[in-house]
Amino acid sequence: MQTLDNTSRRSFMKIAAAAGGGLFLGFNWTNASALPVVVDAKAVVAGSVSFNSYLSIGTDNIITIISPNPEIGQGIKTAFPMVIAEELDADWKLVKTVQGNLDPGAFERQVTGGSGAVPHSWERLRKAGATARHLLVEAAAARWKVPATECTTSDGKVYHKASGKSAMYGELAEEASKLTAPKDVKLKDEKDFKLIGQSVRNVDNHNIATGKPLFGLDFYREGMLFAIIQRPKAFGYKLKSVDSTAAKAMPGIVDVVTFENSVAVVGKSTWQAQKARQALKIEYEKAADLESSSDHARIFTNLLDNGEATVRRKNGDVESAFKNAAKVIKAEFQCPFLPHSPLEPMNFFAHVREDGVELVGPTQTPDRARGEVAKLTGFSPEKVSVEITRQGGGFGRRLAADFVVEAAHVSKLVKAPLKVVWTREDDMTGGIYRPAVRYRFEAALDKTGQLIGYKLRGVGMNAGNSTREDNFPSGAVENLLIDSVDHKSPITTGPWRAPITNFLAYAEQSFLDEVAEAAGKDPIQFRLELLEKAKKAPAGDVKYDVDRMIAVIKLAAEKSNWGKKKGVHQGFSVYFSHRSYVAQVGEVVMEKGKPVLKNIIAAVDCGIVINKSGSLQQVRGGVVDGFGHAMYGNMTFKDGTPDQSNFNGFRLIRMNEIPEVDVHFVDNGISPTGLGEPALPPTGGAVANAFYKATKQRLRNQPFIEEPAFKGIS
Repeated sequence: MQTLDNTSRRSFMKIAAAAGGGLFLGFNWTNASALPVVVDAKAVVAGSVSFNSYLSIGTDNIITIISPNPEIGQGIKTAFPMVIAEELDADWKLVKTVQGNLDPGAFERQVTGGSGAVPHSWERLRKAGATARHLLVEAAAARWKVPATECTTSDGKVYHKASGKSAMYGELAEEASKLTAPKDVKLKDEKDFKLIGQSVRNVDNHNIATGKPLFGLDFYREGMLFAIIQRPKAFGYKLKSVDSTAAKAMPGIVDVVTFENSVAVVGKSTWQAQKARQALKIEYEKAADLESSSDHARIFTNLLDNGEATVRRKNGDVESAFKNAAKVIKAEFQCPFLPHSPLEPMNFFAHVREDGVELVGPTQTPDRARGEVAKLTGFSPEKVSVEITRQGGGFGRRLAADFVVEAAHVSKLVKAPLKVVWTREDDMTGGIYRPAVRYRFEAALDKTGQLIGYKLRGVGMNAGNSTREDNFPSGAVENLLIDSVDHKSPITTGPWRAPITNFLAYAEQSFLDEVAEAAGKDPIQFRLELLEKAKKAPAGDVKYDVDRMIAVIKLAAEKSNWGKKKGVHQGFSVYFSHRSYVAQVGEVVMEKGKPVLKNIIAAVDCGIVINKSGSLQQVRGGVVDGFGHAMYGNMTFKDGTPDQSNFNGFRLIRMNEIPEVDVHFVDNGISPTGLGEPALPPTGGAVANAFYKATKQRLRNQPFIEEPAFKGIS
């Protein structure tokens, strides 16, 4: 069987094959040979002048900017260069962006996670651009024998107005590179920004739309092998025995190897390896309890009542507040495990050689991947290279390095370069889910409707601390107790977009609406009163910015025309996470007796908006993700085995179910504070509270669609 070297992921493919042979035809949308998946930054800048680890300028005036952090769709590969180009006064049309490979010596924090890339790199990127601009101005001034203070820059040129002289950056690059960079450099005043704050197209748009190979699944190297891995089908199993005789005899199969708790089938194509995997005869034995979803319900109840809790925060005399309360409100909320479900399943290329290891693929944590592979192979980290491809989604799943280590492990065993590829079923059943969690809330009101006591207990499955004890309303309630209990489950879990807060925010904000109703107060006014308490008479430490939270609340209320729309049922939610503040108003209308979410208005304070287009998509994507998973997402288990293995069983939101999302940004001029995750947490609460306004029924658990309140109307 002949393989096709340069097919794109969007290529048309037709396969008519019997065992041992067949036909493989394909074409590329652009009718051209596919480009290499990853362009080596060093190759791009060859012949150009490098000013620092972030940028170089060629004699052709092309400015090449290296984007070090992994791109998973959050727009970092566009936003980072925009910051550098702004301070450089570059002509954006002459800017080329290249994905940087892992280089701890040149870059810090080459990680995509926690919405921290821009906050961490904002000043570093600005200084990189400003430093290069300073050197170019100095070079021009020296050439023209004029004071540097008389020179200005714009659109990739240095100007001297008095003499009428000008020079493109490319003309000055070599001279500028020989000058000594200043230890400190003046940055632009934000009022002078020309590029930052504008809408700029994603730098990969054309390549994505035309099917160019950008992603890990696209990566191909002549002669490499493919590995499909069989992992235990139930959490709590371990490998007992393997009979691979039939699999090894199948066409195209090079080897079948076992490692740790897995069996890898290595072949000349993914199709051949996948077919051979079906011929494996594997026996497992029990290594831990085989948990079912019904067990989790029992475990949650027991631990909420009897678990040994870790106190996360305690203020005042909570017991006395509840004992003397005029009214006590209680509620429990539960969420299921969720897979990450990125469009591109896990995959990675590895070549373990005698002198080191080469890794290529989609990872949110390239340095972690390098470290774990170095530990596995015995090489020093410096002997392990990591080339980063664009990623077809991550949502936290690619923070882990298990799939990278798998590739290195199998490559080491078979002594060949290969790529491990997960199928969709592998991806959904392979673990590292969002933890299932249950929360119990209690609130104490005095006779005037003031919140005088607040309790929260979180119980999670491998969640660690399932609370965020310093988030609002902490600091606004004099008597407060927040604690948590963790259950160690064989089901593997890990960060899922906006870890913990993705569900906690919904539960907290839904509960606060119940408390506001019991106090006889408008939900927004109730929150504003609590924030005023946190500002004027804080109860313990206040670790969020009260004024920023108040600002987004008032903006959301204003833009949604809160409480003034006839026939529209509005629900409110506000949350602080990942250094940013987002308030949302969900709007539900009744159509033919059914509640329909029509609109979500979002007010966002993420500091300075770098790319308006990208930022809008981040917020809208977070809202859709938050609503879709709150409404439909559910991962259940029977005796340790996932019940859902593909999208025919795991419900995702559909296009016709997506509401309008109206986004407004707070313009406060502070440095960027993160945007990849903060828009997701408030969405569930805004939707649930609007649903209650429309139906007078509370949504206690996710997915909403399976709640009793939806029976007969969904």
